[in-house]
Amino acid sequence: MINQIGKLAKQASYQLAQCPTKIKNQALISIADLLEQSFQSILEANQKDIAIAKNQGLSEAILDRLLLTPERLSSIANDVRKVVTLTDPIGQIIDGSTLESGLKLQRQRVPLGVIGVIYEARPNVTIDIAALCLKTGNAAILRGGKETVNTNAAIISIIQQALNQAGLPESAIQSIDNPDRKYITELLKLDKYVDMIIPRGGAALHQLCREQSTIPVITGGIGVCHIFVDESADIEKALPIIVNAKTQRPSTCNTVETLLVHQNIAPEFLVKLSQTMADNQVNLHADKKAYERLKSGEATVELVSDEQLRQEWLSKDLNVVLVNSIDCAIKHIREYGSGHSESILTRNLAKVEQFVNQVDAAAVYVNASTRFTDGGQFGLGAEVAVSTQKLHARGPMGLEALTTYKWIGFGDDLIRE
Repeated sequence: MINQIGKLAKQASYQLAQCPTKIKNQALISIADLLEQSFQSILEANQKDIAIAKNQGLSEAILDRLLLTPERLSSIANDVRKVVTLTDPIGQIIDGSTLESGLKLQRQRVPLGVIGVIYEARPNVTIDIAALCLKTGNAAILRGGKETVNTNAAIISIIQQALNQAGLPESAIQSIDNPDRKYITELLKLDKYVDMIIPRGGAALHQLCREQSTIPVITGGIGVCHIFVDESADIEKALPIIVNAKTQRPSTCNTVETLLVHQNIAPEFLVKLSQTMADNQVNLHADKKAYERLKSGEATVELVSDEQLRQEWLSKDLNVVLVNSIDCAIKHIREYGSGHSESILTRNLAKVEQFVNQVDAAAVYVNASTRFTDGGQFGLGAEVAVSTQKLHARGPMGLEALTTYKWIGFGDDLIRE
């Protein structure tokens, strides 16, 4: 089964690599239109998955990731249309030169080939990946979680219908419908046909892929993100940023999980923080120093453990840690951060420079919410993942991250001396 899927995907990738931008865009427009025309059937399939997930006692964070609404579907369709408007990177000349030998050399962008993506309760990922892979001439093999079986089946059917209308092979976008985990292992060994694996899920999935894959793996999407509130921060402006970073959509990987607060502003800041978090139904988990100041506040608070500082809450829970300097804040981030998104709230330019230069993360912000780490927000269109690696891509992975390049040399009956 998996071997045949891989073979068909590879064959489709050869056709996609030569496909004109106009045809690829036609397929994308058809996907967006069909999504909107099929709202009812997609939502009905999604409700089946939601009902099963609730019966299985899955967390609110997972249910939120799984849920599709008319608004979310409309947004997903519009994201596909945005990808249509983006410049097709395939065929672009990155750079070039003429060597002393007379050889004219240039680097040209080409598709990666076949992308395998393993993800959990995120039906929107199905569309995001399909759109970006089609635009960049890549075929894709998708393996969604068992929580999304019905939703993904409905979405894949629409995608393949759009491919057919555009004259492209339906095997360009395929999914592994069987929820048996053995098919993940088989996919990870399919190096004859698959060129890259992208896991989107929890730490266990990422570890599985790193340990068992014979194919290059792009890991990311684990977001233990921090905001450091410096002593020079404008407290009144800092609080809305924190609320946005924590509550806009708590189940996402760019949500802040730990707030680092300079101890010099703790007496005033923590009182206001507690009230603000209580107003937004956020539970606090504090170190001993912060706990002593927060326990009499409005928000619920308990002592935080070392394990909690290293995990994603993916819910309305926020860690609070007091630090006595920016150096301590950076040290904490280096120990507990996942390399995803980090932010400093300050009015001190020297500290801005230090934080930006010394914090090692895919995205670093100054006086801004961590929620901006997103392909759409970065102007990349939809994203296939947020990479916390340094090779071959970092941060939100848009179109260019799904390409590689080839060297092309032009000679005039040239031989090497």
